[in-house]
Amino acid sequence: MCLRVWICAFALAVPGLLAQERLTLADAVSQGLAGNPQLSAAAARVSVAEALRTQAGLGPNPRLILQSENVRVNVSPPFSYGTDADSYAILAQAIEMGHKRQRRVDLATESVGRGELEQQLQRQQIAIRVTAAYWTAAGAARNRDLLHQEVASFENVVQFHRNRVNEGAAPEVDLLRVQVEYDRLAASARAAAQDAERARIALFREMGKMQFPPVEFADPLEQVQSVPPLTIEQVLERRLEMRISRVAIGQARANLRLQQANAKTDPDVQLGYKRTAGFNTLFTAVQIPLPVRNRNQGQIEAAIAEIRVAESTLAATAALLRSELESAMKDYEFRQALLKETLQPMRDRADEVYRIAGAAYREGGSDILRLLDAERTRIDAHVAYTRSLIELQQSAAAVAAAQGNLP
Repeated sequence: MCLRVWICAFALAVPGLLAQERLTLADAVSQGLAGNPQLSAAAARVSVAEALRTQAGLGPNPRLILQSENVRVNVSPPFSYGTDADSYAILAQAIEMGHKRQRRVDLATESVGRGELEQQLQRQQIAIRVTAAYWTAAGAARNRDLLHQEVASFENVVQFHRNRVNEGAAPEVDLLRVQVEYDRLAASARAAAQDAERARIALFREMGKMQFPPVEFADPLEQVQSVPPLTIEQVLERRLEMRISRVAIGQARANLRLQQANAKTDPDVQLGYKRTAGFNTLFTAVQIPLPVRNRNQGQIEAAIAEIRVAESTLAATAALLRSELESAMKDYEFRQALLKETLQPMRDRADEVYRIAGAAYREGGSDILRLLDAERTRIDAHVAYTRSLIELQQSAAAVAAAQGNLP
């Protein structure tokens, strides 16, 4: 039959069955973090912050002022530049008051620290996405293999009924029913293969790869990582989001100190040489801006408001992380109980029902519809069990992320 030929060809065409590389979750995460463009961008932002910190520590440059006065032309008696002109050479230097330079460095240092924490958070987010994609792809591959095995096994059922029809021991309608079920199963196998391909490509996309080779998923779905018991205080101490929020408060306070320092005026000291009427003299001066209108009060008020924003953000982040941890733990416990108490026994019972229905049908004690129904129930139970394993693995990863345990 053409469909049988197609199934055999499709099974042989499943990518790389004979030459697949084994991929563990640890390898997938490691490859996802190595050379990831997003992490490269985050590292570049840290380099920008470090360069700005270097710039913040530089003091103002001195200024050289060359000036000439009382130069006249076409006058009588004739003008002599050396004796009649007033010439100046002045060296001026602004003196920063209020420790402005140190305040700039402090603010820039806070920015560097925040950038480094955000880079670490980016790593965690990539690890979370790769982990979820890995278990989705591993589960899809298992469902694909399960359905392909069922197709290959069901060919024997089809051949058995064909032989019985040819011998006149069974009506042809039974063979038609079996062939319809075979076609349905073959279509499900094709869909499962396509789902597995999409899941594998999605995994490599999350890993930042541009090639999508066939792989064998080495970590078993049944091996669920343990969830360590941590208090909410321990979790809040570990979570990078909390550390970033605390650094944001420090950054806002450093900005307030800088703006308060900027409110202090910087005198400009000048020391120079003056030649007038042929005499060489020294020149000194001090220029002091008068803070009559602008005392940087707007920037100071804005910096105070930014502190309030950062403190409110910290409180909101703590509340969000508390709810995230609670939700992740409840979901993990639910899925663990669902798998152990419901889906695993259901799968085992479905296998037993199919075995009994098959034996009864071969002995003539049951009709074909009962056998097909038992076969369909068994496949659905196995698919549901695999899907539950995927969700449990992803739930365990979500708990690890909520506890701040991922790299």
